[in-house]
Amino acid sequence: LWSLLLSQEAFGFVGPSVRISNEQRHHPSLQAQRTICTFEASDFPLSTGEWPYGESDMKRADETDDSRFSRFVTHIDERAITSLTEFYKEEFTSASSKNANRGLDILDLCSSWISHFPKGRQLFGRVVGVGMNEEELKANKKLTEYYVQDLNKNPSFVFAEDESFDVITNVVSVDYLTKPREVFKEMHRVLRPGGIALMSFSNRCFATKAVSMWLQADDIDRMAIVASYFHYTAKWSSLEALDVLPPPGKTPKPPSLGDMFSNPASGFAWMQTAAAVQKANQGDPLFVIKAVKNKD
Repeated sequence: LWSLLLSQEAFGFVGPSVRISNEQRHHPSLQAQRTICTFEASDFPLSTGEWPYGESDMKRADETDDSRFSRFVTHIDERAITSLTEFYKEEFTSASSKNANRGLDILDLCSSWISHFPKGRQLFGRVVGVGMNEEELKANKKLTEYYVQDLNKNPSFVFAEDESFDVITNVVSVDYLTKPREVFKEMHRVLRPGGIALMSFSNRCFATKAVSMWLQADDIDRMAIVASYFHYTAKWSSLEALDVLPPPGKTPKPPSLGDMFSNPASGFAWMQTAAAVQKANQGDPLFVIKAVKNKD
């Protein structure tokens, strides 16, 4: 975390601590294993309601109309997509169980033709997508309704009443938001008490469309940026950074020289396995900042 600590002035951030709750400590789960760090209000130099970022931080190399930039593509690799879907399944199942197993009302921000949600309608109530391309939104089979809206032009959720959603998701698009303060305030407004916001991001982006401070940051700094968006716009019950990819696979121990002489196929098999493990460990990283709204 040293790069984050060194860049605290640039991103309005003091530094996180690795804080594992007693529940996680005594009931280890996949969620606990994914936790990178948690954030407290004392980690940030300014109080909630203040805002450390200026116009230059939100500048982009390409300021042309964003709606022309949408397309039917995926922005992360298959390993990251699969991991995100599994993560959503875990989060949605947990959230549903806390709500008498009713279907969750979900708001998918910067939505497109795919939301990477798990299968099974029992987890879902309303699923509302907000995106810029109507053709993509029409093609998204997970959505029960959608709104065509450029959040960089109009960050208000006029379509949503207060406390009307259980979950808010956003996949690898937070780096393109030029009005994050307004968007994150609206997220807090429309979430129900105890609701969760899941903002995922990678190190891949369309550089000409990402805000300038995002391009100057590394992965740890970007966690701080997204966490700070939450902190400065509203008070949350908890904030944490998660790595949603599975732990890296371990390369098997190579056979001894004697084993390879007596059984040449063992050396070939080891090389194939080692190459497969190396390939599986490569690819896009994927992080999530998870925020939980206060229940009171």
